[in-house]
Amino acid sequence: MFDITLALDWTPNTNHTGFYVALAEGYYEKAGINLTIHTPDLDNYKLSPAKRTAEKLATFGVAPSESVISYHTLSDAHPRLVAVAALLQTDTSAIVTLKDSRIERPAQLDGKVYASYNARFEDAIVAQLIRSDGGTGEFESITPAMLGVPNTLVDGIADATWVFMAWEGIQAQRDGINFNAFALRDYDVPYGYTPTLLSHPDTLEHNAIATRAFLDATATGYEKAAQDTELATRALIDIAQHPTLKDVSFVQASHDYIAPFYCDKSGQWGRMEAERWERFVQWLLANDIVKTVDGTLIGPEDLQADSLFTNAYFTD
Repeated sequence: MFDITLALDWTPNTNHTGFYVALAEGYYEKAGINLTIHTPDLDNYKLSPAKRTAEKLATFGVAPSESVISYHTLSDAHPRLVAVAALLQTDTSAIVTLKDSRIERPAQLDGKVYASYNARFEDAIVAQLIRSDGGTGEFESITPAMLGVPNTLVDGIADATWVFMAWEGIQAQRDGINFNAFALRDYDVPYGYTPTLLSHPDTLEHNAIATRAFLDATATGYEKAAQDTELATRALIDIAQHPTLKDVSFVQASHDYIAPFYCDKSGQWGRMEAERWERFVQWLLANDIVKTVDGTLIGPEDLQADSLFTNAYFTD
């Protein structure tokens, strides 16, 4: 048996469904995998999934492309984490404001309050989004408690934040809250894959067989979820057993929204395109967003897109 630990980026939600379908349907067991899932609320978000993976507390972690990029810009003492799969083929996240805020486009966020998750490149990306729409990119950034970030708009604490439309967006809709949603791609921001599944280079070097087995079983789980959203809803709720999943109709609505984005046009899950990684990296570099932790700009020679990801552990 392969013992594998997976660190999620958030409480179990429909971004993660393929893992739970694979558990429910016995795909991991058949592949000889004993999977343990760590949800970040267990330690009050003390360690990010990327950090857990870097410290070998998890075999795989769920994180955005920026987390992979970040670990390629640290000192040699830190592992250069690698993305091995994309959980979604289409970015379903957006910067949102309340409809009644009269903030109807990114440029109007100048001087406003943004609720940040305090991710390393997050505020710089939001600032550039605003500039892409003609604003100055100047705003106030606050960092609420992690679970409270999406609520800051309703509570009147912040004017904007970043959410997944398949989760917080659906929940807001069901609660009668109307959002203005600014998808990054609509404002010339070639945002990368999010979330991704990342791993430690030592894992990939020394545990290739386990990695392939895990990805194959996970791919089958996501492909099944894309085909049968009712099965996906049952699996996520029954296996995760998390208090945020009590509303079955909400989870089903979220699955119906997100299912088309799990797989590529051929129906395969997880594969990533080099061109998409390259576009995002070049955009970050061109806009002086990638810096060392001490603020030194990083150039193209120090950040190669093809070193950030691999499709090599999928079975053709």
